Amino acid sequence: MSNVQQEIFEIIAKQAKIDIATIKADSTLKDLGVASLDAIEVIFDIEEHFNINLPNEDTDFEAGTVGHLVDAVQRQITLKGNS
Repeated sequence: MSNVQQEIFEIIAKQAKIDIATIKADSTLKDLGVASLDAIEVIFDIEEHFNINLPNEDTDFEAGTVGHLVDAVQRQITLKGNS
């Protein structure tokens, strides 16, 4: 597990008040019981933690998986590093 993935899992677990072990890369925030408003908080926390901005298309709360979110964050970190 990458550091980015681990940190994202920790942020989700903290916000959703769930055991980090229950989070899988193919889980959606909805699957994990994260309500819409809480999901927005998760995204804000992730953006603040990594000092990035996630495009709207990378924040699909209904169908987007945690793995997709990890990929999006890694992509933004890479873009930021190259700018």
